[in-house]
Amino acid sequence: MSSRHHIHDFMRGRIIGKIEEGRKITDVAREFDIAHSVVSRLWKSFKSAGMCSRRNGGGRVRRKQISRKTVARRLRGGGLYARRPVVCVPLTRQHRTAHFQWCREHHNWTEKDWACVLFSNESRFRLSSDCRRQLIWRESGTAYRPENIQEKDRYPTCSIMVWAGIMINGRTRLYVVVNRTMTAQRCIDEVLLPHDCLDSEGIKRLVWPAHSPDLSPIENVWDALGRQDAGRNNPPTNKNTLIRALTEEWDKLPQQLLDNAVQSMVRRVECCITLHGGHIPY
Repeated sequence: MSSRHHIHDFMRGRIIGKIEEGRKITDVAREFDIAHSVVSRLWKSFKSAGMCSRRNGGGRVRRKQISRKTVARRLRGGGLYARRPVVCVPLTRQHRTAHFQWCREHHNWTEKDWACVLFSNESRFRLSSDCRRQLIWRESGTAYRPENIQEKDRYPTCSIMVWAGIMINGRTRLYVVVNRTMTAQRCIDEVLLPHDCLDSEGIKRLVWPAHSPDLSPIENVWDALGRQDAGRNNPPTNKNTLIRALTEEWDKLPQQLLDNAVQSMVRRVECCITLHGGHIPY
């Protein structure tokens, strides 16, 4: 009599969790090295009545009920948790190569070297709160129940673009960038002339690789600013109050937070080299 390898509860939970994440049954079966028919039968049984069947040899079919709470508990017991996927910019092979080469060129920079750099960038903030910061737990098929709905205007609310710079022991003011079309005159006034001014003062510009927000420490500061703005007791209600709120929260950000972000550059560069120019966990 041939023996069969039964799938234990934890493995079933992982399989069900993968499929609920949107993975194809074929891919899940291949990942766990299990027959497609077994995975398909397990998923169909779970969808129909939360039941998973298995046979022991030639005996009768035994049925074991597995609730969603049981699946979640088993997954947590195995160190797996439901989390929103990390959102990163897409990287081509050229992007990864450029990131890797840039980090190799700056691999010998110390914290003292990075302390001489002013990291500047623009960021956009919207009047409505960022719904991506919020999570809810709900059952399948209950998305449109009132308690699971977050109402939001169909059309985008107003937003503003801001610019600022950070460095060790300092920061610039937070400036509002006027959203206008890039004309030839504006290009001269806002791009060419500032570059000429920097060159005339002997200030070097650090060429930054494209598609590398995870290398830039100011991106973490923008995220902190967004959390501070979203947590205000009196949230902004129009463009003027949004500007005022962001300006106030920018001035209140602890300098240590900014310093820590800049001081992480040595680790960011090392991590990027280790991952051959891929996404880094910053």
